[in-house]
Amino acid sequence: MIKIGIVGGTGYTAGELIRLLVHHPKVDIKTIISKSSYGKLVHLIHKDLLGDINNIKFSKNLDEIIDVMFICSAHGQSKKELIHVPEYVKVIDLSQDFRIFNKFQKRNFVYGLPELKKELIKKSSNIANPGCFATSILLSILPLAIKNLIKKSIHISAITGSTGSGKKLSDTNHFSWRNNNISTYKIFKHQHLKEIIKNISEIQKDFNSEIYFIPYRGNFSRGIITTMYTNNNLSLDKNIKIYKEYYSDHPFVYVSDDVIDIKQVINTNKCFLFIKKEKNQLIIVSVLDNLLKGASGQAVQNMNLMFNLNEDCGLKLKSINF
Repeated sequence: MIKIGIVGGTGYTAGELIRLLVHHPKVDIKTIISKSSYGKLVHLIHKDLLGDINNIKFSKNLDEIIDVMFICSAHGQSKKELIHVPEYVKVIDLSQDFRIFNKFQKRNFVYGLPELKKELIKKSSNIANPGCFATSILLSILPLAIKNLIKKSIHISAITGSTGSGKKLSDTNHFSWRNNNISTYKIFKHQHLKEIIKNISEIQKDFNSEIYFIPYRGNFSRGIITTMYTNNNLSLDKNIKIYKEYYSDHPFVYVSDDVIDIKQVINTNKCFLFIKKEKNQLIIVSVLDNLLKGASGQAVQNMNLMFNLNEDCGLKLKSINF
């Protein structure tokens, strides 16, 4: 059994991670660290885990021998946490700390998008889990970049649920503000743009186009829907063939022949894509669960690859499509 440690155990991503791992057939959760909730029973914070994880309490420090550590702390905290993690322990960091600058002491982090870097992930001991918007957008763009087909600017709009803002209460994720409301934020300046541009530039070496990204705050709790378009001279059928061939060996990304919606993927590690053309513009719509394929589910997917397990082990989840 793979011995698991989790740092920053009280947030949304940690809660989803525990929910996945407690039912994973190949792992054993040894320690869940939270300095703010030290000594409390885990199911008193993550109340849906009552009956699944009754006797585990939050630890203050790493007090067990583990094989892999998931870091779910706030952005900017991972280096402080890694000081206390032995070098032999594999690390999957769910923050943005190592997505761009991928080295810390003797650790070299691989960007953990399995649909892009599966073979590197299998060989790596340190993974920088991608951002939720970045995952949705990169999965929409990758097949084009691989074929060197991005010649013009890319225009993107995407809307995310309130869990994308984390558990800490603020004006813009308070129910009274979110309910019956929607707004843009960080237009053209969202932090995930850096990791998107970095990865696209590594794939398509001559990429020098602009990416115009407008994120929205949605009035729902979880999920992301992304719509992007860019100039494209190929027929719709040829584009669909490129996408379906690229994702044929990836178990969580599917190209749909019908219009897609967020509810199809909520509570799963799937990403659905829908492709259409209008005039000379190729339009790609992407949907995923920001807490699963956009965070904790992808982290487990990366762990499976690192430990030579089936990629979908513990991740065969059914959506709540009603």
